[in-house]
Amino acid sequence: MHEETVLPSVYRFRPHWEVLPAGTHLWRIHPSHYRAAEFKPFIPDDRSTGRFNSMPEDPYPYLYAATDAETALAETLLRSHDFDSPTGMRLVSWAQVRGKSLNGVRTRCEMRLVSLCSGAALAAVRQDNLLLENEGAEHYAGTRRWARELRAQVPEAMGMIWGSKRNPSRRALVLFGDRFADCADGPLETLPYRNIPDLGSPDGVKEANQLLEPLCSAIKEPLNP
Repeated sequence: MHEETVLPSVYRFRPHWEVLPAGTHLWRIHPSHYRAAEFKPFIPDDRSTGRFNSMPEDPYPYLYAATDAETALAETLLRSHDFDSPTGMRLVSWAQVRGKSLNGVRTRCEMRLVSLCSGAALAAVRQDNLLLENEGAEHYAGTRRWARELRAQVPEAMGMIWGSKRNPSRRALVLFGDRFADCADGPLETLPYRNIPDLGSPDGVKEANQLLEPLCSAIKEPLNP
C-alpha cells in the first residue's frame, strides 16, 4: 500500500462488486457485551486493532465477519502468530478469547460489497495485496484512510469483502453500519446454532479448538481460569 507517499483522494475508484444475497450465513467474533448482530460504534481513543475501523472524520459503525466459523476464529486470533517449534502449533493465549463470543448471523437483505478478492479487483480501487497483508498500527492508519476515501467515492458500498489471509480459500468482510437504512429490522439476525457464547470457558475453548485444529492452531487453556 502506498499511503506514505500518495493520498487515496488523488485516484478515482472503479470497484468490482460482490453481492451477498439475503439469507447468507456469516460468523463473527465479538466482545460478549455486544449482541451477535450488533455493529460496533465508533469510540474515540479506541485502541482495538482493525484494518478498516472507522475514524473521527467518518465515525461509521462497523462489523467484521467471515464466511465460516473457522475463518472468523483465524482472522481474529492468528494475527502475527508463528508456529511453536516444540508443538508445531500456533498457540493462542487464553487472554485473547476471554470475554468474547463466536456467533452465526444471517443477512436480512441483499448486500452490495466492494470486492477485494483478486488482483484486478484491488487494482480497480488502486491497491495491491499489501492493503490486506501488512499488519500493525502504523499500516492500519493508512488502510483506514483508504477505506474512508472509498466510502466517500462509492456511497452505495455496504462494505468490503476479501480473501482471508489466514485461511485463503475462504472470505472475510467488513460491513458499514450506516449503509442499511432500507433494512428496517436491521441487516443481520442471529442464527440459533453453532454459537459459542463464552470462548473463554472450558467448553468454549474446547469447541473453538476443534474448529482451529485443521489450521494447526489452538487456544491454550488457562492454568487458573
